[in-house]
Amino acid sequence: MKHVLTLIGNKATPLASAHVDAALAALPSPGAPDWLAADLACDIPFDGDPAKAEAAARKALAGAKIDLSAQAAGGRRKRLLVADMDSTIIGQECIDELAAELGIKPQIAAITERAMRGEIEFEPALRERVGLLKGLPLEALQKVYHERITETPGARALTATMRAHGHACALVSGGFTFFTERVAHAVGFNVNQANRLIFVDGKLTGGIAEPILGREAKTEALVRLRGELGLHREETLAVGDGANDLGMIGEAGLGVAYHAKPVVAEAADARIDHGDLTALLYMQGYRREEIVTGH
Repeated sequence: MKHVLTLIGNKATPLASAHVDAALAALPSPGAPDWLAADLACDIPFDGDPAKAEAAARKALAGAKIDLSAQAAGGRRKRLLVADMDSTIIGQECIDELAAELGIKPQIAAITERAMRGEIEFEPALRERVGLLKGLPLEALQKVYHERITETPGARALTATMRAHGHACALVSGGFTFFTERVAHAVGFNVNQANRLIFVDGKLTGGIAEPILGREAKTEALVRLRGELGLHREETLAVGDGANDLGMIGEAGLGVAYHAKPVVAEAADARIDHGDLTALLYMQGYRREEIVTGH
């Protein structure tokens, strides 16, 4: 069959036969269900329009906290992952946590939220927020990384599994190299890209190196890496949560909104609202026994 619908449960809501049966009833000419992981992920092959099929399955499963995605059955395993960092690979917005060290987190977090929702432009919003961090010592950044930053569940399994199968993983952020370098090393990304904060005498000047890397830079990174690896667009996967991820999500063969802002969830090819990052592996058709737990 030409298409497949993947249903993905999570720790709070295991995937049950009743969920699969409801989706089967909603699909045009479905094939036999193929469980990728007991109680967690199941593929259902079908023929017909994938957008209409996904909409019908969502309606049938309305109220159930189950993620689902319909796509072409062929070429599901991607050879390049490009991922956002803040609120995607890690659970925090680093700049908001830095602001907490100065007692101004609510002020900066409000600007971050508006930028991630696409209500204000990313670049001037970043300059404004970094300016408010002037005087913050390097030791505060180290403290934030060690005490406040947590990896999103499934992040290490995602990179370890894709890399074990010979695929590349890039961490591309509108945040800061201080954090991407550390997170990329810990989680297992091949490369990372972000903005560079400016320090003088061990303290932030309130400035940021130009050019600022925002939405366009993320898209350009995906295109550049794709070219360097000799890949087709369909062989790429991008994941993020904020408005500055929209470009790369749209450019990827599979663009995924992860626990994302509404503007991103509406635009992406696929969305993960409930599960962890291993959902991206099940979307690609990996089975539980193929998933590498990470280091």
